[in-house]
Amino acid sequence: MTDLFANKDHSKLNLPTVVAFTAFHILALITVIFLWDVRAALFTAVLYWMCIGWGIGMGYHRLHTHRAYKVPKWLDYLFAVCGSMTLQGGPISWVATHRVHHQLSDKPGDPHSPRDGAWWAHIIWMVVGDAMHNNTSVTARYAPDLAREPFYVWLNNWHWVPLTAFGIGAGIIGAIVVNPLFGLSLAFWCTFVRIVAGWHATWAVNSATHMWGSRRFNTKDDSRNNWWVALITFGEGWHNNHHAHQASARHGLAWYEVDITWMCIWFLGKLGIARNVKVAKIDAEVPALERAA
Repeated sequence: MTDLFANKDHSKLNLPTVVAFTAFHILALITVIFLWDVRAALFTAVLYWMCIGWGIGMGYHRLHTHRAYKVPKWLDYLFAVCGSMTLQGGPISWVATHRVHHQLSDKPGDPHSPRDGAWWAHIIWMVVGDAMHNNTSVTARYAPDLAREPFYVWLNNWHWVPLTAFGIGAGIIGAIVVNPLFGLSLAFWCTFVRIVAGWHATWAVNSATHMWGSRRFNTKDDSRNNWWVALITFGEGWHNNHHAHQASARHGLAWYEVDITWMCIWFLGKLGIARNVKVAKIDAEVPALERAA
């Protein structure tokens, strides 16, 4: 079933998404200009790593979408909550979209191929047609493994709840511990600045890594290894490696391809927490099924 985006109405503007994207970008800019605070910025940087590195890289992508390794359920759920705090949709919707992308990469029906335009791949595909970020009833068909668990269903339907609770909590604690202005700064930095930065970093994987970079493997799509996207996403930019070996928990296959997310998974493996870790090698042949995809 790969028709999730095949018949998308490009003429239909998704107004709620447009309003949300616009508001968050404006508030992020206001925060940086008028609420600059080094302490809030540093705290936000750590939270950015947790949400993009743990939530998207280790969670939504390598664990939930590709099942490249296994962890105890409590950690699996923690990664999913971190992923939801990026405001990129719930786990079922995110996984469904990414699985369709791999099935139809750079072909008709791919939700975000640059062959339809660079800006289409980066952002426009999300602001037209029907929103899918928490449409559990539709996207569950493409992620039935997650849809069987009530926790994922709840988180997909209410993916904005952890972010909202954390933002309010950060503001209150900051106000109590330091002062009300710091509480406001912390809440805005952790919410608007972090979310917008995380959006563009993740969106760059959809756009930039299918346009610019090197190709180690001869995959049947336009995926490329892009060092600067890897830098801002903690390893997700080694995209040609990933498309060649989708089930590999390691994306940076050479010593110079820094993959912080893989380092974290490797460390969990050494602790005995991560199990059944799948790893491709730099000289591994592209699986026949993936060559034909």
